[in-house]
Amino acid sequence: IYWADGFVFVYSITDYQSYRVMRPLHQHIRRIHPNANIPLLLVANKGDLLRARQVSSKEGAQLAAELGGSYHELSARENCEGVGEAFQQLCQDVGRAIGSCNGEKRRGLHLVRPKSPNMQDLKRRLKQALSSKGK
Repeated sequence: IYWADGFVFVYSITDYQSYRVMRPLHQHIRRIHPNANIPLLLVANKGDLLRARQVSSKEGAQLAAELGGSYHELSARENCEGVGEAFQQLCQDVGRAIGSCNGEKRRGLHLVRPKSPNMQDLKRRLKQALSSKGK
């Protein structure tokens, strides 16, 4: 959560409890990133199970607007293209958000991302470890 460039919230249209978890989850993220404008994708899954629907499309769209994210209702089982389109939209939103930072780190992040290890340093350490075992 600390290093995320975007968030995907998924709930089932056949399970109202999964829908109700979205607001508290968003509030938790807002406590961690109070001023950050991190893109959010709200996905209503199981769109193929309309007879078992407990959450309306209108409720989902309203929640997405309230949370400041985009909304997609889909069926991962029957429409994998829709899943791809939703994630592509999120990637575009993340690109715009990062691009708007003008090369600066986004404010509101509490932890710095860990640096990738230097391969030369790792090789040196491995050689030292192997040579010390042989002695």
